Amino acid sequence: MTLPERKANWLPVVAMMLMSVISYIDRSTLAILAPTIQRETHLTAEQYGFVVSVFSIAYMLGNPVWGAVLDRFGTRRGMLASVSMWTVASVSHVFAGGFSGFAVARAILGFGEGATFPGAMRTSLESLPPLKRARGVALSYSGGSLGAIITPLIVAPLAVAYGWRSAFWFTGAIGAAWVLLWLAIPRQPADTQPTEAFKPRLNWTDPPILAFIALYALGSLPLGFVLNEAALFLSGALHKTQSQIGQVLWLPPLGWETGYFFWGWAVDRFLKGGADMRGLRYVFFVLAVLGGAIALVPYLQSFALTMFLLFATMFIAAGFIIGSLAYANRVYENQHSGLIAGLGAGSWSLAVAIVMPMIGRLFDQHKYNTAFAAVAVGPLAGFVLWSALSSSRSNDR
Repeated sequence: MTLPERKANWLPVVAMMLMSVISYIDRSTLAILAPTIQRETHLTAEQYGFVVSVFSIAYMLGNPVWGAVLDRFGTRRGMLASVSMWTVASVSHVFAGGFSGFAVARAILGFGEGATFPGAMRTSLESLPPLKRARGVALSYSGGSLGAIITPLIVAPLAVAYGWRSAFWFTGAIGAAWVLLWLAIPRQPADTQPTEAFKPRLNWTDPPILAFIALYALGSLPLGFVLNEAALFLSGALHKTQSQIGQVLWLPPLGWETGYFFWGWAVDRFLKGGADMRGLRYVFFVLAVLGGAIALVPYLQSFALTMFLLFATMFIAAGFIIGSLAYANRVYENQHSGLIAGLGAGSWSLAVAIVMPMIGRLFDQHKYNTAFAAVAVGPLAGFVLWSALSSSRSNDR
């Protein structure tokens, strides 16, 4: 039976959605508890920024490595190894007492989690017929934003009641539970043997690839900023307690979650309507302008308006992610989709790694206006670079 004739099997896709939920619980826990951990371990905001950077660099490197592992050994074995690795790394945070301990733990966690989106993409291709794969990708990717939503509602109360280390015991437990679930799911026919014949080859200097990387990484840069720095801003600038932060920090990722499904639906309809590159350019320009509104956050007098603008920022960032993937998949064949997913997530992680230490230094100096303004430049810069590179004749394929 060929892949297009296969009946839809949503169970592996749902498992990938749960996996991405866990991955974002793991990576968001440190960000949510950063104010408490800073006080108890004496980390500065700049050191915290470097810890975030270490994770981001390891995650960037892990994306292409795990993509190759999944291609060579299959999604089942590759994801089993990946999640097992990052589960151990998550628990190791319990024993960290300072900068070095957190940096090592985050490096291993980031590298292991590099399989998240390549695995989600490949599972959707292996489990679903062509007409349902876009919905499968949206579902499996949406676990990340769902994880970011529920993390403050779970880990903040745990930390308040039992100490911040209890939250990392919890993340280890749910990672182990997913490994058992994955072992119980029957193998897919496409995943019973290594996919040696599948060897995507892309020229990384090809203008469409560079355009995609610029749009994905810089357009969604504010997403990484909100995920990693919102708790510190609410604590340092607005003087909110850890408990108060936990009560509201699920709101911005809700914008990310709804954004995935809204922009997935909107982009599909847009492209099916025969939209050309000029139409895409208009959409991305509007997103870039709206994405720059995050610069207004430090000037707002209303806490409710602050939370709404953080919500809107993540909603817009989801549009850059879905739109840039749609652009890349228009230019290249489906056989490259796993690698494209890895390149997008990896490039975004690199941008976060570069920016976060600088943001941390600005936070240490209480220069919140400058920090938010710097992040607001990202979407516009991504649009300008994409617009220039996508105009290349290399796109006329």
